[in-house]
Amino acid sequence: ELAQKYAIAVTAGAWLDKDLAKNSREITSLIHNTRKHSNIERVIVGNEALLRGDLSVKELGAYLRKVRKQVNVPVSTAEPWHVWLKYPELAENVDFIAIHILPYWEGISEETSLDFVLDSYQKVVRAFPGKLVLIAEVGWPSQGNRFLNARPTLANEAKFLRRFLNLAQKEHLDYFVMEAFDQPWKRATEGTVGPNWGIFDADRSAKFAMTGAIVTNPLWPIETIAATGLALLPIIAFLYYFKEVRTRGRLFFAFLVQSAASLLIWTAFIPLTEDLTNWGTAIWCLLLPAQFALLLVVLANGFELTELLWSKHLKRHFAPISPSRHRLLPKASIHVAICNEPPEMVIATLNSLAALDYPSFEVLVIDNNTKDPVLWEPVAAHCKELGSKFRFFSLGKWPGYKAGALNFALQHTDPAAAVIGIVDSDYIVKPDWLRSLTPYFDEADVGFVQAPQDHREWQGDSFKEMCNWEYAGFFHIGMVHRNERNAIIQHGTMTLIRKAALLEEKKGWSEWCICEDAELGLRLLSQGYKSVYVNVNSGHGLTPDSFAGFKGQRFRWAYGAVQILKTLLAFIIAVEAQSANAWPKISFYNGLATLVWRRLADTFHHCRAGVDNDIAVVAPFGGIPCCRLLTAYLGDIRI
Repeated sequence: ELAQKYAIAVTAGAWLDKDLAKNSREITSLIHNTRKHSNIERVIVGNEALLRGDLSVKELGAYLRKVRKQVNVPVSTAEPWHVWLKYPELAENVDFIAIHILPYWEGISEETSLDFVLDSYQKVVRAFPGKLVLIAEVGWPSQGNRFLNARPTLANEAKFLRRFLNLAQKEHLDYFVMEAFDQPWKRATEGTVGPNWGIFDADRSAKFAMTGAIVTNPLWPIETIAATGLALLPIIAFLYYFKEVRTRGRLFFAFLVQSAASLLIWTAFIPLTEDLTNWGTAIWCLLLPAQFALLLVVLANGFELTELLWSKHLKRHFAPISPSRHRLLPKASIHVAICNEPPEMVIATLNSLAALDYPSFEVLVIDNNTKDPVLWEPVAAHCKELGSKFRFFSLGKWPGYKAGALNFALQHTDPAAAVIGIVDSDYIVKPDWLRSLTPYFDEADVGFVQAPQDHREWQGDSFKEMCNWEYAGFFHIGMVHRNERNAIIQHGTMTLIRKAALLEEKKGWSEWCICEDAELGLRLLSQGYKSVYVNVNSGHGLTPDSFAGFKGQRFRWAYGAVQILKTLLAFIIAVEAQSANAWPKISFYNGLATLVWRRLADTFHHCRAGVDNDIAVVAPFGGIPCCRLLTAYLGDIRI
């Protein structure tokens, strides 16, 4: 009635579904309105009733015949174009063909959508010669989830409709645009795209112009300012404090910081620029902090790479030493802990140790928690064959895991030994390992000397190759970078330790932590000892054979690091509780913040080898630089 007042022609419709009583009321109302209002020029009985399966072709045909008998205007029903081709008999009950062509729901990209519309239309025209074909629905959504190759954006909607209107005029098409106004109520039944098919929004404002440029994201100026502001301070700080990095490196890292900030801001604005469901919003809330943490890790690794590639020189570079044959070298005690290991693998390790070019050393093999004697008896026999330098111990069920076995070895170490070496049971050690590294213990303040882990037998296996290069990145980039700040992570193979430092205060290996090696390195640093990292491979181990093995290894490393973190937090809280002034609190809170930052960003510029450049931590850790101490705790956590 309102349309008739303004001389607007109407194609009227009746909604049909499985509710027969409601269908009857719809049909009666449609017939009544068509007879009453002269501006109704055609009617559509049912909308996608066959597509939904609400009605059969026979049932729909009955409704169509009933309406055609009682009105004097053309009658049809609306279905997607392919449904008409599937049920051509439906055309016998209509005066014209009303088809829906919605490329989005077909997963068609915006670039090919117009060709798809015209091709679909022409297929129906050819299938029903002599029948007028009405495109009853055609359009594109401006927001929502991507469907296959179809992306719902404001720009894509504008491009589609602009091009379609030109096509319709050229081809003389009869059509209805789907739809005039956005309809928010459709979200419940049609998801995120349902409310966003309108040329106008729900407030009756035009969503785009029919000519000129389209601004897909009107918030982009705010996002740009936010991303620039977020990155500005870190970039300025980096450029100011890291002048020893060459210009190309400084520009590279500045670009990396800006890229990370831009990605984070873009993600943060998604709820304002995209039409998320409640579930989508919940997932966004979970993923945004995870992305923030991931980007910090990317920046940390990027910073390591930048400093190593573009530093003007390394401050702490250590190389293997070639001592004179007449030089007196300290006796070394090498400890190999095994548990359920293949005997042939352990024997290969022992043979490499027997070939060491070193004047005075012993090898203690400690088997713990191996239930089957078949696994350790061949190793014990081989130790006898290798001579008096090799001693084997089978402990059976033993507490403390690897740390417990290593503590047992300490109790049986030759009192004359000054250096303790740790080798994993799968390592083939080079003959010059001890001779080239033990001379560093001439300096009384060196607590441990570390060589990188390296691997063998990975060539030709894609999974093992990926594992090998991932490990190599840590040992040849991350560890070298940490060595610049005397903050390397001690790892449990290819490491040499000053025995006096290890036994200081009778502590030995910490059995409460499954990363006993990292914990020991931290403890030695906290006692004022220095570390030495010689980035030359002195032995080769085996990579995990399966992803399950790789995952289990990483779980142990991460879990052990968390154990250490928990202990550190308890220490900070305990010291604060005993503190009567603000300075210790400031020191420890600064240290805690640095702990997080050093692992995730690793750019805190005060981390230097000298105490005078750092904030010192009070007792019981003495003068160990705060940043160095906390770096050691966090250095091996991997996300």
